[in-house]
Amino acid sequence: MNSKSLIITIFSFFMFFAYSQEKKSNYTHQDSLRGSITKERIWWDLNRYHLDIVVDPEERTISGSNTISYTVLNPYSEMQIDLQSPLKLVSAEQDGFDLQIRKDGNAHFIKLNKSQIKGAKNEIKVYYEGKPRKAVRAPWDGGISWEKDDNGNHFIASSCQGLGASVWWPNKDHMYDEAESMLISVNVPNGLMNVSNGRLIDVDKKETTTTYHWEVLNPINNYGVNINIADYVNFSEIYQGEKGDLDMDYYVLSYNLEKAKTHFKDAARTMEAFEHWFGPYPFYEDSFKLVETPYLGMEHQSSVTYGNKYKQGYLGRDLSGTGWGLKFDYIIIHESGHEWFANNITYKDIADMWVHESFTTYSENLFLDYHYGSKASSEYVIGTRRGIGNKQKIIGEYNVNQKGSGDMYTKGANLLHTLRQLADNDEKWRQILRGLNKDFYHQTVETSQIEKYISEKMEMNLNPFFNQYLRDIRVPVFEYSIKDQLLTYRWNDVVNNFEMPIDILVGGNSKRIVPSSVWQKIELESGEFKIDQNYYVLAKNLN
Repeated sequence: MNSKSLIITIFSFFMFFAYSQEKKSNYTHQDSLRGSITKERIWWDLNRYHLDIVVDPEERTISGSNTISYTVLNPYSEMQIDLQSPLKLVSAEQDGFDLQIRKDGNAHFIKLNKSQIKGAKNEIKVYYEGKPRKAVRAPWDGGISWEKDDNGNHFIASSCQGLGASVWWPNKDHMYDEAESMLISVNVPNGLMNVSNGRLIDVDKKETTTTYHWEVLNPINNYGVNINIADYVNFSEIYQGEKGDLDMDYYVLSYNLEKAKTHFKDAARTMEAFEHWFGPYPFYEDSFKLVETPYLGMEHQSSVTYGNKYKQGYLGRDLSGTGWGLKFDYIIIHESGHEWFANNITYKDIADMWVHESFTTYSENLFLDYHYGSKASSEYVIGTRRGIGNKQKIIGEYNVNQKGSGDMYTKGANLLHTLRQLADNDEKWRQILRGLNKDFYHQTVETSQIEKYISEKMEMNLNPFFNQYLRDIRVPVFEYSIKDQLLTYRWNDVVNNFEMPIDILVGGNSKRIVPSSVWQKIELESGEFKIDQNYYVLAKNLN
């Protein structure tokens, strides 16, 4: 690769992760309303949404309603519903009675007239309208993408991770509470089709418009809900998976149909690899879909969006620089991996976004491992280290809707690859990954739960390990010196009590040692050795 190509590759790599590296120093009242579990949120448990909207592509407006079904956990009289400007929440009602709305920025506090009795199952319906925020650089700076395809037809899609689903529809916009099911009804002009999450259960066609009704039967996080509106055509296949027949549907622009039929073969290959490593696809009832969009792609649950221009790698480039990244379509593999880590296992607070992105970035080399072997897997993940900045910690700030640094992607993948080396064997590591998806099935989680689970299954105290890689920006340094075949070594630049084992290669043989921050010595069979590169550490020869 020449220097110009390398610069382009690295630039695109950092552009991809830049949105995760923005860091606030001063948090506002609005940040707290958006990012914390307020008293107006905690008293009710979300059961179901029915989002019923009209999308006007010419005017670039959305209008309609959201019926919110909930269970009362503790009696309270005010409910927080979020909707971002310039959209307007115009009214709310319960049991046919209009309700008073108090607006505080993007938070809308609805005064309930009806007594909220513990255990009761109630509904509230809110109405909204307006021009939603236009996506500037989707999916990193999200909203609605209002584009046109090559034939001049409207090509519209939503994307909203981090920014929040309330950028285009009113909801309880905090990740800790997921709707247990959802109905999404979207009215569009005739000649266009809307594709959303779940299964298409009904189509209402009128003189000039058509409403598409999509039903989701599994729990779904807010940012995973989407609309995709275009001149779509559909093809499908049935994958014989661990839980039986899985419907896999593909919605693409009409003129890309033949190209997609060949290129989307990576989808079934992805399902095969990830069911092996992570366990059954978590949403058989809702099917799996790839949907073409005017932006790069996003992990919308059972409605994964795709815009990688039918190229291998990341828009035709290999982020690892090893060649292995051109063996697959990055967006198909990465965004599909999120069905397990993001949509099945979901962070409660975006500060723990690494749970989504580290495991899913790691899934790329597990795809390679399954189809091309461990050498390909290792070379790929090691190659991605050139994208690590180590300038900010991976864990973000809690309760203010603040994610951690973009290192959660490639550094996160490498910390998991390092953990794999610490497991007794690959099968044990595979069972840990499958166990995570089984034991936290359809749940929202905190980092502490994931750390504890892996520590218990590996039978190791991994607290210092996670503190080092998630909460510190330093990379462990293996300091050593050799004299007369005596190796003296220790860990430096590490947190307290860091004692990670590491494999060293001596005379072609692998030997495991357990350095700490205290100097240790060991006799070598020869005066030459190498550190196993599968561990994400640095080495410093003090001779």
